[in-house]
Amino acid sequence: MSADESSIVRCPRCGENAAHGARFCENCGTPLGAPGPDPAAPSEVTLELAPTVLDLDPATGEASAHRSCAACSGTIAPDGYCADCGAPGQSERDHFEERPAGWVAGVCDRGVRHSRNEDAMALAAGGSFAALVVCDGVSSAPDSDVASLAASRAARDVLVAYGPQGPSTVQGATSRRITGWTDAMVAASRAAGQAVRGAAEQLAATKGKDVADDPPSCTFVAAVVDGDLIVAGWLGDSRVYWLPDAGPAEQLSVDDSWAQEMIAAGVPRGQAETSPQAHAITRWLGPDAPDTDARCAATVPAGPGWLLVCSDGLWNYCSGAHEMGELVRRYATSDDPRSTAAALVRWANAQGGRDNITAALARVSPTVTGQR
Repeated sequence: MSADESSIVRCPRCGENAAHGARFCENCGTPLGAPGPDPAAPSEVTLELAPTVLDLDPATGEASAHRSCAACSGTIAPDGYCADCGAPGQSERDHFEERPAGWVAGVCDRGVRHSRNEDAMALAAGGSFAALVVCDGVSSAPDSDVASLAASRAARDVLVAYGPQGPSTVQGATSRRITGWTDAMVAASRAAGQAVRGAAEQLAATKGKDVADDPPSCTFVAAVVDGDLIVAGWLGDSRVYWLPDAGPAEQLSVDDSWAQEMIAAGVPRGQAETSPQAHAITRWLGPDAPDTDARCAATVPAGPGWLLVCSDGLWNYCSGAHEMGELVRRYATSDDPRSTAAALVRWANAQGGRDNITAALARVSPTVTGQR
């Protein structure tokens, strides 16, 4: 074997060749391995990755031994159907939560008007690190609930691979950390895109039909907290907000949508976001996506606040960063992200719940890094 051949690294997932030293596959975003441990690096952090999925009452956000039927208000029997009218009960996919740490949690809900939940989320946290990923399935495409779930989990796994157990354990200048996390975020979005393509291929095989003309697709938005640093990435119109306790709130993401293009052209936000074409997205994940590289932004919080990653089912009713900050502060009666996320979902449903709703929150306190 020649020296050139021995320096080639092959992706274990898609088989694509990568240059020696590459951290991620250029084709699918799969991590290609991290450098060996640095003796000066902090001790290993235990991450909670497995989602906590609960069958919850969407009206209260609480688990209940006796679920009510959405059709007739009867009782859902153990077999999953209403004992009074026979209608199927709500599934775990329709309403679930994840809480990997006391300072990180999210709630994902079907909403009032949709027949299924096409939103998905995947969260991870440990020490002063967290990864929050939200994907919103495109309702006009079939099986987008499958695509969004596959995409969110694939992206989370890439971000975790770069996290406390990966290269970022080596402390460095903020600019270098931003560059590293930006690379990881792009790799995560590529992995999410590959997961959607894989889901489409599997659906085609199991359903015996070609999905090329109408493939499943979804948006992508993610944020990582690395101590005193937040890095966001996105494709589509799901959003990341930084909502500090003091100072102006910020929308870190910029929608890939028709409405955002109109706003950039000078159309007032209220007019653009209420137009019939407002939610036509210009970038997405799917087999027909022109590219899957997330756009990224970073911020270094000066003090404590809330990091919110959400789908348009929430921000539809509260778009501006200042207004979103006021809304979160209204319902954040404590520093508990789970109760706050549940309250935000209930609020969106009370406004009409015309879309699926996901709210994932991290309570960030950069002045007490590592003491969550």
